[in-house]
Order: sequence, then C-alpha cells, then structure tokens
Amino acid sequence: MKEDKILEMIKNNPIVIKNIENPSNEMKLMAIKKNGIMLRYIQNPTDEMKDLAIKSNSMSIEFIENPTYDMKKYVVAKLWNTLEFIKEPCEELIKIGIQQKGYAIKYSRSPSVLLQRLAVEKDYDSIKYIDNPSEEIQIMAIKINYDALRYIKKATINAEILAIRENEAAIKFIINIDEDKKILFLKHNALVIKYFNNELPRDAVEAAFREVLSKDEITEKYVRDFINCESINEKNGNISMDKIIFIYKYGSRTCKKIAVDEKLNMM
Repeated sequence: MKEDKILEMIKNNPIVIKNIENPSNEMKLMAIKKNGIMLRYIQNPTDEMKDLAIKSNSMSIEFIENPTYDMKKYVVAKLWNTLEFIKEPCEELIKIGIQQKGYAIKYSRSPSVLLQRLAVEKDYDSIKYIDNPSEEIQIMAIKINYDALRYIKKATINAEILAIRENEAAIKFIINIDEDKKILFLKHNALVIKYFNNELPRDAVEAAFREVLSKDEITEKYVRDFINCESINEKNGNISMDKIIFIYKYGSRTCKKIAVDEKLNMM
C-alpha cells in the first residue's frame, strides 16, 4: 500500500499505526500528532516524537521511559494526575499538581507540611490522602468545611470539638463516643443533643448547660440554639424546667441579655 494512502488512514484513525510493520517516521509523527497516546505503539521514539506526544496528550508520559524533568513539569502543569506515571515525583512537581487539585498530594510518599497545607487549602477533602495529619492540618481542613472530619482516621479531640462547633452533624463522623464525650460536645454546641436525645442523665445535661450559660463570654449562637432547639425540653426529660426560666435562674448577665433579644425577635 502506498505511503500517502497509509498516511491518510492514520490521519483518519491513528490507531492504524499499531498494525503497520516498519512504519516510516512520517507515519509515526502523523499518528502521534493526532493522538499522543499512539506513542505506546512506537519503538525507540525520537525526542521529537516524545515532545510531540506530550503536547498532543499529556497522558502519553506513561509511555516515555526516563522522561526529562522538563517533560514531567510540562505534563503535570497541564494535567495534575499525570503524576501517576512519574516515579517518585519531587516536591516541586507535587506542588505544581496541587495548584490544580489538592488530591495531587496522594502522589507524595512523605509530603512536607507545606505540601499538606497547600493541598488542604486547595481542596479540604484532600486530607483523606494524608496519613496521620497533624492537628494543625486537621483543624485547617475543618475550618474550611466541618465535613473534613469524615476523612480523618485519628482526629484529635480539639479537631472534633471544632467540627462540632461548626456543625452538630459532625457527630456522625465520630465513633465510640462515651457519656463524657457527649457532655463535652454538648458544652460546645447545644444542638448536638439532637443526636443522642434521652441517652444522657438529666442531671448531667443540666449541669453542662448551667456551666456554659453561666459564662459571661458565652456566644450568641449557643444561647439562641439552646432556646430554639426543640430537642431540649421538659417533655424529653433532659431539662427540668422551661428554658427561659433555666436561663433566668442560671444564666450570666450576657446570656440573659441575648435571651431577651431572642424572645423579642420571636414575638
């Protein structure tokens, strides 16, 4: 078959190169130009072919033995997950990948604290690819989104508390919670009681609320949540009196002021 005919076939469907014995350089270049992945079917490609391949399709780096650093840098800058085909990528390459997607951290065996920070800042859930993240990294991710807690296997107590403060639903990501922990979380977010209503002694619940509500530095959110939470009431047996009376009896001056304002807003 004439070469121009074969070239036309390759132009229309570059996979044709796979079945051509002893293809010419022009045929190889045509196939690679159409789809860089065709490099996999070409033996002993020239540097020109390699460069053309990665420019055509960054994923073709998979089929280049011992690619140069410039080749690696080029493909990672184009497509972060080409890191999968780069053996032991250096920190700079990981950093380039992270600039596109925090998940690039998974291609680093022992990521530095800097890389961990960059990854979490880019995508909070990239923490799932970090083994044993420090408390600093855990808290950084949770501050972005409490949902990060679900991806942390060994969260510190401070990280758990922060997640609970951000959203009481974070309780779903914490396992083996004993009574003491439930009370601790309750002190940081009144709404968490929705997830273990009637599981705690009333005396323990009231003691926790008294401790928090009696503080002058109590937050508005805690007081308003306490007042509006339907799960906290006499019927449920977790408080012995009306919530407003409870605040009047045990609340700090700041707490009472917030409660009055909240009641006025409800009128």
